[in-house]
Amino acid sequence: MSIPVLATKLFMPARRSELVARPRLADQLDTTLDAGHRLTIVSAPAGFGKTTVLSDWLTHLAQRQPHTRVGWLSLDDGDNDLIRLMTHVVASLESVGLGVDTAVLESLHSAPTSTALTALTNDITRAGEQAPGKEWVLVIDDYHVVEAPEVHEAVTFLLTHLPAHLHLVMATRSDPPLPLARWRSGGQLTEVRAADLRFSPAETQEFLNRVMGLNLASADVDALGERTEGWIAGLQLAALSLRGIADRREVAGFIEEFTGNNRFVIDYLIDEVLVRQPAPIRDFLYKTAVLDRLTGPLCDAVTGRTDGTQVLEYLERGNLFLVPLDTERSWYRYHHLFADVLRARLRAESPEQVPALHHRASAWFAAQGLAPDAVRHALSGSHFQRAAHLMEEALPDLRRTRQDSLLLSWIRQLPESVVRRSPVLSIVSGWSLMMAGELDALERWLDDAEAALAAGTHDPDLAAAWADTEDLRTAPATVLVYRASLAQARGDVTGTVRHARRALELVGPEDHLIRGAAGGFLGLAAWAAGDVQAGLSTFSEAMRHLHAAGNLVDELDSTVVLADLWVASGQPTRARRLCEQALHTASEGGLPYVRATADLHVVLAELDRELDETAKAEAHLETARVLGQRASITENQHRWFVVMAQVRAADGEYDTATGLLDQAEALYRHGFYPDVRPIAAMRARIQITAGNLSSAARWAQDRGLNVSDDADYLREYEHLTLARILLAEHRAGKHSDHPGSASPVTAVLSLLERLHTAATNARRDGSVLEIRVLQALAHHAHGDLPAALSALSRALSEAPEPDSYLQLYLDEGAPMLALLHEMAGATEPSAGPERDDMLRGRARRLLEGAKKTTQGTEPRQPLVTPLSPRELDVLRLLDSELTGPEIARQLYVTLNTLRTHTKHIFTKLGANTRAAAVHRARERGLL
Repeated sequence: MSIPVLATKLFMPARRSELVARPRLADQLDTTLDAGHRLTIVSAPAGFGKTTVLSDWLTHLAQRQPHTRVGWLSLDDGDNDLIRLMTHVVASLESVGLGVDTAVLESLHSAPTSTALTALTNDITRAGEQAPGKEWVLVIDDYHVVEAPEVHEAVTFLLTHLPAHLHLVMATRSDPPLPLARWRSGGQLTEVRAADLRFSPAETQEFLNRVMGLNLASADVDALGERTEGWIAGLQLAALSLRGIADRREVAGFIEEFTGNNRFVIDYLIDEVLVRQPAPIRDFLYKTAVLDRLTGPLCDAVTGRTDGTQVLEYLERGNLFLVPLDTERSWYRYHHLFADVLRARLRAESPEQVPALHHRASAWFAAQGLAPDAVRHALSGSHFQRAAHLMEEALPDLRRTRQDSLLLSWIRQLPESVVRRSPVLSIVSGWSLMMAGELDALERWLDDAEAALAAGTHDPDLAAAWADTEDLRTAPATVLVYRASLAQARGDVTGTVRHARRALELVGPEDHLIRGAAGGFLGLAAWAAGDVQAGLSTFSEAMRHLHAAGNLVDELDSTVVLADLWVASGQPTRARRLCEQALHTASEGGLPYVRATADLHVVLAELDRELDETAKAEAHLETARVLGQRASITENQHRWFVVMAQVRAADGEYDTATGLLDQAEALYRHGFYPDVRPIAAMRARIQITAGNLSSAARWAQDRGLNVSDDADYLREYEHLTLARILLAEHRAGKHSDHPGSASPVTAVLSLLERLHTAATNARRDGSVLEIRVLQALAHHAHGDLPAALSALSRALSEAPEPDSYLQLYLDEGAPMLALLHEMAGATEPSAGPERDDMLRGRARRLLEGAKKTTQGTEPRQPLVTPLSPRELDVLRLLDSELTGPEIARQLYVTLNTLRTHTKHIFTKLGANTRAAAVHRARERGLL
């Protein structure tokens, strides 16, 4: 669903008939059109005439260069939402003939941000190429209202890749967090600052005497210019006050007492201006000061009068700090400084009126279908129950347009008691905490949602306060879906099934979204119980419901889970086909459509790693990294680090792999998928390979693992890790105390047999294969070569896809290679010539793969000397836009000290440049 475009944001303020000519500024701004230019920034505090200068320049530019088209976009607080901002950027470009396919906006709802912006840039480029000789200038006014990092990142991306025919100008009260230093050093930045905007003595003379109609002596003009230091708003305020003073001696006295550094001067001047206005005008100004933009009907609704349009026209004629927002003079805004003072006066003189004024504004915006403005005024007026109702009504649209951050920012402004009285908003609050990993807090919000629903059945007034939406109707089932998620996170398979089934009982056959979510948890519960086949069937059905709901984003997100289930069933080729098809679907029409794109690349990297296709795995991981963390859903963000750790471990970089797993652990979120491969157990496996058996053994002891444990699928990965620890200790001649058996290898064989029986009965062929590999190693360690070869034969011959595995064998190191050599050279028939030939052939292919791994490319070596904590601090800042001196200042060190740290970093990472050092640090998971 598209976000509505507010047309008034796209109108360039009309040029005033009486202006001070400022050719020196026009010359500066003309450099915007220079070849290779990146950005023009007009940065100064309020009241320096930024908007006026730009509108005047653009008006003359259009006359001087007819081939240049100019667009305008005024920002407000709502533009901290990236999708809303880009919607208006595209609309502004379209309004001046630079047509962009609006499909790129739809992709922002679901595609990785960088990918959607790439498509937008390409579209702008194509549109410009269709109009050779033309150029466009886009002005973004009031950029200082933007605080959201994702918006700054998107603007940086666009500025970095803008085509030559589009030029960007930005007006702001403060410098934005963009790479200005880089563009400045490259000669790609034009800067117009407060010092440039201040009126010169000649301009002050022209402004005061011609534009403002005063007849001041040169000495008075010079004195006032000196006291205001050319600050245009101060001069305007002074001039408005001086208009009512006829006596020359009073004029001189006023100017003499006026001081630019007096903190009360602005209040004094505003008082002077306001006092000279008729009482009805002052009343209008105070009451409408709560509005960010004004139009006649809105002002009438807020003030209770019927002359809003006429008063706005009067204020504009009187130069009373009113800025027109469109050419029809129907929408305006007050000068920001003027509005601030008006609001302060309103709060001081009539604080009791403020809530009512905001309430009226909220009602007017709601009637116009402008939910964000309606909610904002309800919150500003402390009408929290009304705000909650409006949020509930807006929730479906916000969800469809992916404005989650806006919704959560609203809810944070509500008192907790109000949120807890709303079942829908309680669920949303719980969801946000679940995404942050705070499961206990989620449960409390679910309790509140159910309590509110129960109270509503007995309290009609409470229920009447809720918006009548689909979210409210399905709230009881939604609560149960989240309870299933909680049970899933706690390893309670029975609870997961119970809650999911109850959710399904509460909804109809057409409630596909709930049926997809609840069915998905039933599939996950089957997986957690070890029944992979049931998990495949149930989860596939859940995905069909998501498809029927039109929720392609979640459907393709779920592909990652379904691929894992196919791998668990021993069919990684099916998993690969599924992911590749999902990527194709995500990219249909030329635009990657869903946020799952990065996650699909990570799964493919893991499958490539199993085939020892390290280069392909790294290519997929790099693609996922470039797409950015926002392209990955929260529950999958840890997985990139897990797979990269596996790749690094295969290269022998054990310390780096361990560090990557530490990062994965920090990002892992319980409550989404069964934890069938705990990160701590992965770390223990790397410790085994690295020879750090004592640390691995401590992990097993801390987990309470025992060789006599019953087979439990959720602990299968840990038990197989324990088996590896015991076999490694046996080979190393160590004899740790492992309760349950005096012979660790015998105990391992007993444990593996129990695990094998459970996996075979459940048809978990992926588990069966790994268990048989370990059985072969255990028999070999026990000195029983025939039994070892028999187990290895079954592993090689009975797996559904025996040729889809290589790293499984290579990870076991020398003991497995010895067994493969035995099998490859076996001459005694065991089960018929054809089967023997097949087994020998597969063993030889694995050995060839091992040879290629060890001889084909030199493996990466871990850092001989690790980076110190201070060097890591420097490294993180090297991965930024800061210059060397700026980094030194931020770290409070001298430039020479910084150079010493940088030299050490380059030496340890084997790099010669800053970019190379950052790249190699990323490879090793240090950034």
